[in-house]
Amino acid sequence: MTSATLIEPDLDFIARVNSGAGLNLKKCYQCATCSVACSISHDDRPFPRKEMIYASWGLPDRLIANPDIWLCYNCGDCSDRCPRDARPGDVLGTLRKMAIREYSKPAVFHSLLDDPRKLPWLFIIPAVIIFGMGVITGLMNLNPGGERIVFAHFFPVALIELIFIPLSVAVGLVFFLGVRRFLADMRATHERLGKGDPGPLDLKRFLQILVRELPGIIRHDRFTTCSDNKHRKMSHIMVAFSFTSLAFVAGAFVFALYILNSHGPYDQLNPVKILANISGIALIAGSLLLIRERRVALRQTNGWFDWYLLGLALFLGLTGMLTQWLRLAGIPWAAYAMYFVHLLFAFNLIAFLPYTKLAHLVYRTVAVAYHHYAVDILGRKKV
Repeated sequence: MTSATLIEPDLDFIARVNSGAGLNLKKCYQCATCSVACSISHDDRPFPRKEMIYASWGLPDRLIANPDIWLCYNCGDCSDRCPRDARPGDVLGTLRKMAIREYSKPAVFHSLLDDPRKLPWLFIIPAVIIFGMGVITGLMNLNPGGERIVFAHFFPVALIELIFIPLSVAVGLVFFLGVRRFLADMRATHERLGKGDPGPLDLKRFLQILVRELPGIIRHDRFTTCSDNKHRKMSHIMVAFSFTSLAFVAGAFVFALYILNSHGPYDQLNPVKILANISGIALIAGSLLLIRERRVALRQTNGWFDWYLLGLALFLGLTGMLTQWLRLAGIPWAAYAMYFVHLLFAFNLIAFLPYTKLAHLVYRTVAVAYHHYAVDILGRKKV
């Protein structure tokens, strides 16, 4: 005789899922249309029907650390075809947001980012830190003067490093601690769902699979399998390319400064400068395309969590390009002021990276790699 399993629904979890995107899980009749419509759902464990069931039953222990919620790119095909308008794509998006909240600590930063009324604080805090560090160290020069506009005379590279290097280390630590818990919880969830126990993490094998899967993640290959919304791939790639290229540009200019002893501003025909300009334009264009796509997708939930990142990416690109144009136009006060504003957006992007939708870059990558890792390990055990 089989043993009975007592289900204890977490009613608070159900309420948070419903309120997270204006959803109503009761609309789902578990017809599986969503799993049939999803072109990237795998045959052995199709989604998102089972995730909709777990969410409706209030079972967060089967969802928050479930890598399957990260295999979904919310292309919208399942939501478009849902006969009950239960919006399974948005439910999975809400679950991913809840997973980010679970693994990126401390929670106080989530409270800042969840409430649009607290938006001013997201720029007041960086402004106080950046300006305060400049005054305390005496490195910031509010009256740089000179015939040329040189941003390093106003805000030296040493001051930028003094602020942004510790900030980046702190963000890296948040991700490290979050990913470590995430990996442990994914193993437990894998076993809880009856998929088998992958065992303790084989770091070497996991990294091999991560390297193997990374190109496809960067190229957003799964978007091409979507039927109605595959056009969204281009805008995502443009933004991803921009962030990656601009990170490379920053590293290249640091190398030029300390190794080659080459100081800016650099010639507009400098290859790295050209890459920076292309990346800046791509960031603006990609952000505008993403905003347009979200405005057009009327059936897709558009919450503050989504709009904040899109606005941040757009204004990061705009302030960066405006800083350069004002320098070339020879307007010192405007160029220096715009540079300071650009630093605020850069600080905001880095400092709150683990708490915004951009955290997908880390958690989705880890989840996709672990999904393939678990399949590989359990497949070997069967042989």
